[in-house]
Amino acid sequence: MRSVGRLVAFSDGVFAISITLLILEIEPPGHDRSLLHGLLALWPSYLAYAVTFLFIGQVWVNHHVMFDHIRGADRTVLLLNTLLLMVVAFLPFATSVLADALRSGDDERTAVVFYAVAFDVTALTFNAVWQYARRHRLLSEALDPAGATAIGRRFQLALAWLSAGALLGAALPLLGVVVIAAFNGFFWLPIRGEGPRSADYAAGA
Repeated sequence: MRSVGRLVAFSDGVFAISITLLILEIEPPGHDRSLLHGLLALWPSYLAYAVTFLFIGQVWVNHHVMFDHIRGADRTVLLLNTLLLMVVAFLPFATSVLADALRSGDDERTAVVFYAVAFDVTALTFNAVWQYARRHRLLSEALDPAGATAIGRRFQLALAWLSAGALLGAALPLLGVVVIAAFNGFFWLPIRGEGPRSADYAAGA
């Protein structure tokens, strides 16, 4: 069994790089129109940037919540976490696809579904790490069963919510984006019982 310290440090680096790459997908407006008009015309890029930035941010926060309670990592945890990071690193590309489609008005449904599915796969791999760790008893004893259940339910809700966003986006593209944006707002809220039991935590400090 390996310590999760290096895993978390490596993950933090991938999250930081991925979230930084988002801004590089926004190109300054050309010189064939006024600067103000060109900047305003980039609103789809601003929207996609903000939604994805907040999504990666809350995935990073919940990743810390998860590894606050996973006491060790075997090869399967390392693999599943690597798959999660692979999908996170893919998100800037999905964001660029969405922004281009909204800006041009072409294939918006396909772009929104593609974008939502990328988020959904992130949630899927995230759930895989947590469920594996829970089933193989890799969680810290400082987390009580009620807290573990609450965390698991929140992660499972993410999968269902983002799947709904993909389905709605196939019918009404902007509605799909709204559902994903609402997801961001809700999932920044703390999870009840996510912290370790105070007595156990103090004893181990």
